[in-house]
Amino acid sequence: MSQAPVTVFVPRDSAALAVGADEVAQALTEACTARGIGLHLVRNSSRGMFWLETLVEVATPQGRMAFGPVEADDVGALLDAGLLDGSTHAQSHPLSLGLTEQLPWLAKQERLTFARMGLTDPLSLADHEAHGGWAGLRRAIALGGEAVVQEVLDSGLRGRGGAAFPTGIKWRTVRQTPAAQKYIACNADEGDSGTFSDRMTLEGDPFMLIEGMAIAGLAVGATQGYVYVRSEYPHAIDTFNAAIALATQAGFLGDDVCGSGQAFHLTLRKAAGSYVCGEETAMLESIEGKRGIVRAKPPLPAIEGLFGMPTVINNVITLASVPIILAKGAAFYKDFGVGRSKGTLPFQLAGNILRGGLVEKAFGLTLRELVEDFGGGTRSGRPIKAIQVGGPLGAYVPPSQWDVPLDYEAYAALGLVVGHGGIVVHDETANLAELARYAMAFCALESCGKCTPCRIGSTRGVEVIDRITRNTGEVREQQVHLLRDLCDTMLNGSLCAMGGMTPYPVLSALNHYPADFGLDATPATGKPATATA
Repeated sequence: MSQAPVTVFVPRDSAALAVGADEVAQALTEACTARGIGLHLVRNSSRGMFWLETLVEVATPQGRMAFGPVEADDVGALLDAGLLDGSTHAQSHPLSLGLTEQLPWLAKQERLTFARMGLTDPLSLADHEAHGGWAGLRRAIALGGEAVVQEVLDSGLRGRGGAAFPTGIKWRTVRQTPAAQKYIACNADEGDSGTFSDRMTLEGDPFMLIEGMAIAGLAVGATQGYVYVRSEYPHAIDTFNAAIALATQAGFLGDDVCGSGQAFHLTLRKAAGSYVCGEETAMLESIEGKRGIVRAKPPLPAIEGLFGMPTVINNVITLASVPIILAKGAAFYKDFGVGRSKGTLPFQLAGNILRGGLVEKAFGLTLRELVEDFGGGTRSGRPIKAIQVGGPLGAYVPPSQWDVPLDYEAYAALGLVVGHGGIVVHDETANLAELARYAMAFCALESCGKCTPCRIGSTRGVEVIDRITRNTGEVREQQVHLLRDLCDTMLNGSLCAMGGMTPYPVLSALNHYPADFGLDATPATGKPATATA
């Protein structure tokens, strides 16, 4: 009697594909066929432990056993060691990591939004439902729109794209605004450095986002949704389009969502390859087929948004957080976090870091915990010098602020932003003056050009930083004052966050790392970072 096929999981996430996951899967299939071994290969999503990719998991009676990082050339030796029979010999292999769920990186997290990540086949409707999928949508239908909006309000969920605006207030505004047509627009134009949680969601749990958008649509009376996906994400685009087709066929999208009598249709729009299109109104312009230029506000998009109609605009993680709130209730969700920062955020560790990947934790932990405990310090082995939090327009956080709790208000009080949860680590070899110059140059390159502070200010900013680093004495001091004045103008006069946030990395570098600009350890103004950054 032949042995039943053993289930083996090999990720299909882009990060795993980049280091040879397809080759590992092919090697496993070919080797098992040659040996006459039954194999049930599942291409799951990534657990987010990128330094262990390709992570191969084997289903055993005790749970999934993890092996990694596995390369195609390792497959033969792993099979010889008993990879598929769960033997103690296999568990003593150098690539054996033990039971996946007991790995400290995972065990110390609070995975709410990413609870299914790594467990399921991303395009299996059965897998999604078996792990709690669609429960939130079904409860939302039973509650009705007004109660759903109230549940989201009560949960304390705030926008995870960076602005941290209360999601329920935005939904309530759209619901209460009369219109013949309303829209849900999901911003998946994930352009910030060091961020990948949106991509992981689109590739690894697309039905979760579909469910969240359907709940939003039914709650506010919108019948059409658009997902605006970064053009550099081909795997995410293909996977999400396939997921839309499957969900529509199964009745979770379409003219009669789950028999509710309400319609909600979903369309993916490929982004324009412009950073500024991640700004919500520029995104609307791009979806409408126009050049991605920031709109002046008011009117707010919740009143006059896509095609001039009331529109809910949320990012991927915001909408993906909605299903668990509806499935388990607002009280369950708001029990995580601190102060007004409720729930969890998927923090993304990148840059010069030993263990890069995704960590979902409740608000309130510190940057030091994230980077040292989870990240293991720098990959180079050198001391950490600066950590940029919140994308390319986020501030550089010095060691003196690494023990501040990660929550919106605590960071805002220091002139910092949590943003999308992207964290980029720099070691002692980094030059913060060069990084500050890069921020200005990036703004000049990516500006839509509509407002003068952003368009001209960023160009002048590059020139001023060059003069600071090139000159000495009185000239340098004058240029430092000029740079601060310029940053003040950009911060307070720009039309959107593109120009308005570029001063954050510049001023934080200037305030906390003056030596990199050729300045004395104490800034000439005597002002701390909190005053201007």
